Amino acid sequence: MSEDLLTHRGGEGKPIVAVHGLMGRGSTWSRQLPWLTRHGRVYTYDAPWHRGRDVADPYPISTERFVEDLGAAVTTLGGPVTLIGHSMGGLHSWCLAAAEPDLVDALVVEDMAPDFRGRTTGPWEPWLHALPVEFSSAEAVYADFGPVAGQYFLEAFDRTETGWRLHGHTKIWIEIAAEWGTRAYWAQWRAVRAPTLLIEAGNSVTPPGQMREMNETGDRTTYLHVPGAGHLVHDDAPQVYRDAVESFLTTLAGRA
Repeated sequence: MSEDLLTHRGGEGKPIVAVHGLMGRGSTWSRQLPWLTRHGRVYTYDAPWHRGRDVADPYPISTERFVEDLGAAVTTLGGPVTLIGHSMGGLHSWCLAAAEPDLVDALVVEDMAPDFRGRTTGPWEPWLHALPVEFSSAEAVYADFGPVAGQYFLEAFDRTETGWRLHGHTKIWIEIAAEWGTRAYWAQWRAVRAPTLLIEAGNSVTPPGQMREMNETGDRTTYLHVPGAGHLVHDDAPQVYRDAVESFLTTLAGRA
């Protein structure tokens, strides 16, 4: 059932849904929940192919599949929502806002751009393929991913009796990213009419200049560049991220 894809994390009032990035999971938003829940009724969402290593999805991999699934989950909340999306989650959030404007009344898009054409997953495929299915210790996770991403993945992976197990398949995650190198999402972005906060990492994975162009071409946008922060801005520069998102949410509430 679609409602099972959302986990209520607390708070009251307007629904807010946090949407994770590639290789992430709803559980990775733990450090943002204490303050997010002051601004509404907060849910986290687990995307297809990120729900456990043994949980299959019967549909072909595509952005459309992700957006359809997210839309089905959001529909169960009974009204328009604010979507807070990181990376892949940001892309799927703005695509949903473009396709179903009545479902989404505000967006946060963190470190994601519309056009990765010409870029391939080749440089990082060997590293991904080399990851073990299960890590025997937290130290092993930190060794592979570093302190910020290591903390993130410890929360994303399945906890087992013997360690931490990948909650999906690297082959599929590579296929998801590979699609972004074959198409652009500018049309979907330019169709968004919801107020949007754009947050770009100083050490961004996005093609240079695209998030600034999103700000220039968007309907109602606010743009923030966070120097020195990596792709996980919300964990790498947590206070800067919090201040920006809380200011955005407070402004929205003032307009209501």
